[in-house]
Amino acid sequence: MNKKIKLALICGARPNFMKIAPLMSAIDKHNRNENNKRKIEPLLIHTGQHYDVQMSDAFFQQLHIPDPDVNLEVGSGSHAVQTAEIMIRFEKICLQEKPDWVIVVGDVNSTMACTLVASKLGIKVAHIEAGLRSFDRSMPEEINRLVTDALADLLLTPSPDADENLLREGVSKEKIKRVGNIMIDTLIMNLEKARSLAPHRQYGMKEGEYVFVTLHRPANVDGKEALTAIMQNFAALSQKLPVVFPLHPRTEKNLIQYGLMPEPNHHPNLKLCKPVGYFESIGLADKARFVLTDSGGLQEETTFLKTPCLTLRPNTERPITITVGTNKLTSIETLQNDIDMILEGKQKQGMVPELWDGLTSGRILNEILKSIG
Repeated sequence: MNKKIKLALICGARPNFMKIAPLMSAIDKHNRNENNKRKIEPLLIHTGQHYDVQMSDAFFQQLHIPDPDVNLEVGSGSHAVQTAEIMIRFEKICLQEKPDWVIVVGDVNSTMACTLVASKLGIKVAHIEAGLRSFDRSMPEEINRLVTDALADLLLTPSPDADENLLREGVSKEKIKRVGNIMIDTLIMNLEKARSLAPHRQYGMKEGEYVFVTLHRPANVDGKEALTAIMQNFAALSQKLPVVFPLHPRTEKNLIQYGLMPEPNHHPNLKLCKPVGYFESIGLADKARFVLTDSGGLQEETTFLKTPCLTLRPNTERPITITVGTNKLTSIETLQNDIDMILEGKQKQGMVPELWDGLTSGRILNEILKSIG
């Protein structure tokens, strides 16, 4: 009898869950196919990097991801502490379980930490969403991407720019496989459900007549000066168009600390709320007049949904959302003008990039199986 292929699938934070879900489905489909004689044993490992129930457990439930086989329960800490804890705990799992391959996704600390451990133990690593670059090393995610891609054995890319970045960095062409965007698999699988929930109505919004906002990056929410300017912009915007703004725990903490939490009576159209689940997020993005975010995932989702998106960052590791999609970079200084352009109907009309078709997870699994031989 053929020995099962054991794949350790790493989940660290909220964006990872959306990328792991369709791969778990593809593995299940492979195992149910009687023609596939060699079965796959998935070992789902949750590092516990995101430990907030709203940001972790809810996503597992909504996306029908099975309970993790292992939860490392790392929790919060500095980048060094968190990375070190993941490495210590994951090494023990690798020595115990002896996976054939480790599959990492995205660019969080868990991605880099587990890649380092696997590489030193001689376990092959496949990186889903490889090759993305912001060219800004002040971003922790950029360091994670660079280290992971330098060590990975199979680099599964979402777009042509990612291929070019890896080739420029000296990665062997044979290791690079363009498979498309696995986030879009999850989006397509869940879009009908999200639309049926009509989350915009729960906030009293009309289709196409509100703005959906998410902000969590330190450059935007950690400094009092920047956060003050952003909230002033939102207060002014809410007088023209209602704003739905689910608060990341980090953002909420800083709004309270700096005394910037708006009074509902003074700004009734600026609706701040608790974090929303995946269905609510894509439902709100789908029906919004435009989205304002600093999230990488929403840049991709709005491109597929063809919703105008302003990304409050000086750069993006997903340039295809700008060159092909509906995304535009903005800053505190240009935000007002960029908002006015959209409200005047002068936003760009984007297209859906090649291979963002909902079939990426199957292509990923095929490439992993080919690499195993």
